Amino acid sequence: MSTSTRFDTKIAVLLREDLESWQRLNVTAFLVSGLGTQLPELIGQRYEDADGVPYLPMFRQPVLVFQGAKEVLRAAHERALSRALPRAVFTSDLFTTGHDEANRAAVRAVGTSDLDLVGLAVHGPRNVVDKVLKGARMHP
Repeated sequence: MSTSTRFDTKIAVLLREDLESWQRLNVTAFLVSGLGTQLPELIGQRYEDADGVPYLPMFRQPVLVFQGAKEVLRAAHERALSRALPRAVFTSDLFTTGHDEANRAAVRAVGTSDLDLVGLAVHGPRNVVDKVLKGARMHP
């Protein structure tokens, strides 16, 4: 595929702008793993180097990373829900948990409108994702 390929869909991660660098990387990794597990059509074929060493497959298209204030993240979450887009969330509580079961319990303990979101990943048609991310800016 050429670098000028335009995809009909978009994979996007929106991060709260006040996160530290290590948090941004960690949140992004966790969020995109959620999309990959539920949307197998996003995953390409396995890789292999010239010596025949195999590597795991990755997304078939770029992941675009955005940032915004807490209010931008909350609004994007509401728009993603109203459009029923596939989504993954990361809340501030997850920085204090140590394993998957505790992560799920931390999210389950808080109502939708009260989630302290620090990250959101979505996938969908380009124009719909663009509307969901209104107010966000590309991560530098």
